[in-house]
Amino acid sequence: MNKLKKFYCRIFQTAFKIAIPFLPYRKPKIIKSVKGIPDTLRKHKHNSVLIITDAGIRRLGITARLERALSENGMRYVIYDKTVANPTTVNVDEAVNLYLSEDCDAIIGFGGGSSIDCAKAVGARIVKPKQSLSKMKGILKVHKKLPLLIAIPTTAGTGSETTLAAVITDAETRHKYAINDFPLIPRYAVLDPKVTVSLPPFITATTGIDALTHAVEAYIGNSTTHGTRKDALMAVKLIFDNLEAAYENGKDVDARRNMLKASFYAGCAFTKSYVGYVHAVAHSLGGQYNVPHGLANAILLPFVLESYGKSIHKKLYRLAVEVQLADKDTPYDVAAANFIDAINKMKKRFNIGNTIPEIQEEDIVKLSRYADKEANPLYPVPVLMNAKELEQFYYLLME
Repeated sequence: MNKLKKFYCRIFQTAFKIAIPFLPYRKPKIIKSVKGIPDTLRKHKHNSVLIITDAGIRRLGITARLERALSENGMRYVIYDKTVANPTTVNVDEAVNLYLSEDCDAIIGFGGGSSIDCAKAVGARIVKPKQSLSKMKGILKVHKKLPLLIAIPTTAGTGSETTLAAVITDAETRHKYAINDFPLIPRYAVLDPKVTVSLPPFITATTGIDALTHAVEAYIGNSTTHGTRKDALMAVKLIFDNLEAAYENGKDVDARRNMLKASFYAGCAFTKSYVGYVHAVAHSLGGQYNVPHGLANAILLPFVLESYGKSIHKKLYRLAVEVQLADKDTPYDVAAANFIDAINKMKKRFNIGNTIPEIQEEDIVKLSRYADKEANPLYPVPVLMNAKELEQFYYLLME
């Protein structure tokens, strides 16, 4: 990256960091069980809900407890269950039409990041019916308060239940882009471990490392605060302490609960401090090839950390000490290597590979440009890279 663009990126990021204390960030209020949702809806005087989920969640009967709780309390609901991985503009339009035709007054995103992101985008289109989603991409273009939005994560990874972002894929171009604005932060997050116990081990692993990626990228970036560092450290420790237990025994409710907490804290951290090139590259792969976001993050994380070199050794040292991979006397470079090695061992343990076979060499220039456009100047990464420099990661994933 040339010096002028680097200067522009750092000035932009510094301005945002200075503004953090003055911006309307908020943490969603936590509901501990889906059974608490009717009382919350009643409190806000809502009685007709659109539940946005996917066909797999519906087929497995995971929404049944919520449906039963709403029915027993005399509340109307309708379900949109066509959300796909990497939700599209078509998903959003279909769900908006259902919301309007059924005269709904609240939205519940029930599922992984895709369903929750879809729910956020639906809310944005409800309050801005004359504006397309593509016109909302970027920063602070929604402005208006959304209908009551409740997020119920069924995976402990995306952090979407805490964030101001919704990532949507254009159904025609397959370009994946983010909409970022404060009204998109859900009003409530339901951290109910019972909705995660049926998650298969591999998805448990990839979404868990997705949460780890959020925490690590937030922690090593240049726009951290005392609060985001605290949240990120807590998330990393919870993941190292609980992910394997949740992977080994999906019905371990304590491990599942702690992984939901980890995802929540990691989401709070990166909502303020942002992510980095792991996410930018992963989003381009998700948009082009429909690679699940958690899987792409899990594969990419060690490669990107290694590329940052000594610029992040001190911060990785702190993370390594937190999870007992190093002590206070360990040299920074050794501790950093220990931390990256632990992630690689975690990947191997969970049968997560190091390649993404869908990548086509002729797509790499286009993909790296998408990643560059998403990340720069917004993401306060430790080492700035342009599109040409980002190409290295796609080639690494082809080997």
